Amino acid sequence: MIRRVKQGDASAVAAIYRYYVEETTVSFELVAPSEEAMRRRIRSITSAGFPYYVWVEKGEGGEEKVLGYCYAHPWKERPAYAATLETTLYLIPSAQGLGIGRALMQRLITDCRELGIHALIACITAENTRSCLFHEHLGFTRVSLFPEVGYKLGRRLDVVDYELLLHEKG
Repeated sequence: MIRRVKQGDASAVAAIYRYYVEETTVSFELVAPSEEAMRRRIRSITSAGFPYYVWVEKGEGGEEKVLGYCYAHPWKERPAYAATLETTLYLIPSAQGLGIGRALMQRLITDCRELGIHALIACITAENTRSCLFHEHLGFTRVSLFPEVGYKLGRRLDVVDYELLLHEKG
């Protein structure tokens, strides 16, 4: 089930993200944010009116377990970029390949379109071919390659940007 993020989701969101920060090159952060830092990030994104969703499953006792999250945030700070947002999506590893990421992103894309956003950007570590293919299947087009702009886990890493135009050019 998809629902809007709540401040109470900060612990689960931070735990999901921690894996990607500490164990992979998917995120270029080197230190995982604390629960409180994640709470501030959630507040910043949602208070600005940008969409932020979680996918939850209900347990036998009715408790919710967050399996993934996605949100859109400003791509650049300059006012000329106001109609362009960057997307972020993370799932617990066991939830990959189940359609959860696709459902979250489709909801995010729909909301961004309704908000009048013109373009969405996905910034992806080039070796993350699964994410590249995922975005291509959603209609994103690769628009850039930045060789060796990141350094993590002892390696120089390339970054690619994918773009999805939500409205006709012009």
